[in-house]
Amino acid sequence: MARHTTFRFCLDPTIEQCHVLARHAGASRFAFNQCLRIAKTALTHRRNAPDTTVPWTGFDLINAFNTWKKTEDAGRIFIVDAGGDVEVMVTGLSWRREVCQQVFEEAAVDLGRGLAAWSDSRSGKRKGKRVGFPRFKKKADNTASFRLRNKHPKGKPAAIRVGEHRPRSVTLPGIGAVTVHDDTRRLRRMISQGRAKILFATIRHHGGRWWIALNVEAADLHTARQHPTRRPGDPGGWVGVDRGLSAFLVAATADGTEVARIDDAPKALATGIKQQRRLSKSLSRKRKGSHNRKDAAARLGRHYQRVANVRRHFLHKVSGDVVKTHDRIVIEDLNVAGMLANHRLARAISDAGWAEFARMLRYKQAWRAGQLIEADRWYSSTRLCPECGVVDSTMTLADLVFTCGCGHTADRDTNAARNLACWGHSHQHGTSTDPRTPKQRGRATKARRRDGAGQHPCVGETSPKDAGTDVHTAPAA
Repeated sequence: MARHTTFRFCLDPTIEQCHVLARHAGASRFAFNQCLRIAKTALTHRRNAPDTTVPWTGFDLINAFNTWKKTEDAGRIFIVDAGGDVEVMVTGLSWRREVCQQVFEEAAVDLGRGLAAWSDSRSGKRKGKRVGFPRFKKKADNTASFRLRNKHPKGKPAAIRVGEHRPRSVTLPGIGAVTVHDDTRRLRRMISQGRAKILFATIRHHGGRWWIALNVEAADLHTARQHPTRRPGDPGGWVGVDRGLSAFLVAATADGTEVARIDDAPKALATGIKQQRRLSKSLSRKRKGSHNRKDAAARLGRHYQRVANVRRHFLHKVSGDVVKTHDRIVIEDLNVAGMLANHRLARAISDAGWAEFARMLRYKQAWRAGQLIEADRWYSSTRLCPECGVVDSTMTLADLVFTCGCGHTADRDTNAARNLACWGHSHQHGTSTDPRTPKQRGRATKARRRDGAGQHPCVGETSPKDAGTDVHTAPAA
């Protein structure tokens, strides 16, 4: 099993279970902050003592936290006898047994990943936007979340179980069975047939509800649901997918046949912007620290959650339909981060979710054994004439129809999709025939990258990598 996906459910915990979940989330935040405090203290001491060991990886941070939680600094009690003598009893972290110990370990692993990302970005090993140094988590940031690993001991049931007591329930270590609001039939069927195995469970409080995301290692899709293998050297079948604002998606083949067009995108943010402004004004008028302000923040959070759910549902539906019907897809390598600098279109571009849509296409096409390639960022798909090859440099965003001097006329989105499909025919092996130099509008290798340019795309929804045992080390003093 090499396919990884995530099943996300809404929980319906009892009042007592809500307190237990909040306690685990608080323990995760506490462990993260304490591990960060230990690392920063060690970095400070190493300035005077270069031999000081700095816990940097997740494994080292786990050991450092486990050592600290039993010391006097973590907790102590003063006992005074009848004679007035004071005795110090070291208790360590007195409440550490009230939560699952995996919460502390996973928080240390998260910090190790953050430190590794910061050091890699600082040394140039990590591409894309520079990563800042990890910061302390605050309770007021609404980052109540924690993660649990699923252990599979021999002869015993797994630590995380779905549908054990009742169909709509999930059993978590240290918490017990929690009712699930959504239907878990599909996941239960996959687990019972041995086609799925739960790796992690991430519990998060957002929008006034508790949510659980189960990271699952699943078997590959059935061969009947995968695309048939094409014979070697077959150049056909490429479909160009152009993303836009007026038309969310236009797909066309190399001969100009339009195979898909979606003009009725929900535009969740634009639809709910009026209510969002009203809720934001209501929140700003509440006194800080009051219960009314907390309730207003919860209402605004629920609105954000609904907008995100509408957009996510639409993107999943469209991406699923595209990969089911086409085995060879070409999309553009859009610089979405750079496009957001245009303040007139930033809201509409963010509402469209272009980057998330491309991510879904990548891993869903990989699941179905299809091909997906990205056209060069500097490829003029919209302004290029597919008939004569002339680029119309005078075309603007206001021009909805592409017209060439050779007599070719087409819708600008359809023309862009057709050119992308043609690009797939000539670059199906991922090689380019012309060197990309600054004179040819290619990326200059020695120039400083703009923030957000050249970022590695996320392939697949999730990854089973248990970070923390890598070879990252602390930076030099």
